[in-house]
Amino acid sequence: MDRLKREGLGMTSQRTRNRLIQRLREEGISNEAVLDVMASTPRHLFLDEALAIRAYEDTSLPIGYGQTISQPYIVARMTELLLSRAKSLHRVLEVGTGSGYQAAILARLVDRLYSVERIGPLLEKARQRFRELGLYNVETSISSGGFGWPEKGPYDAILAAAAPASVPSDLKEQLGPDGVLVIPVGNERQFLTIITRRGDSQQFDVERLEPVHFVPLLGGVVR
Repeated sequence: MDRLKREGLGMTSQRTRNRLIQRLREEGISNEAVLDVMASTPRHLFLDEALAIRAYEDTSLPIGYGQTISQPYIVARMTELLLSRAKSLHRVLEVGTGSGYQAAILARLVDRLYSVERIGPLLEKARQRFRELGLYNVETSISSGGFGWPEKGPYDAILAAAAPASVPSDLKEQLGPDGVLVIPVGNERQFLTIITRRGDSQQFDVERLEPVHFVPLLGGVVR
């Protein structure tokens, strides 16, 4: 990838990224590994050129097909929660690849990342971005929302980037012993939720955190 394109100019420069990181600190993000990765990840590359100048605003932005790239604070918050709660980060699943931005953050913090997306054209764009950034520990698949990727599990942790009305049982079943699921849950009112498996039992602890707003987790595949 061209160095100038990766590093950006003007509103997509490293200086602009650093201002975003300062805002994230002020909003309570404290994990230095997460902040470092977000500071060095070019979010503007995950957006269409017309929206690239807004890449380092702390807001979600459209990526087509009724989907969005998540607000940087939410990406940082969910990643920080996953890192702090999971006992291992060897095998991690992301549900909802979207633009690939959340996956690009996670891939640099976990050993192996598996990511599923239901919209084929979005997944193809994300795959190209992973190649351009040299993220070779990411494996992707097209899959209906909520089903996860059972063939690659069990997982130490799962992060979902879309909101179901209730927690899909398929995702809970794909958690390994002491596995952690970070997911927004709800219809009109959504809450960031942490599901933790008790050892290798069929019991799960549920912790509901702050209100959030995500696109809904839908079924079916769009090719």
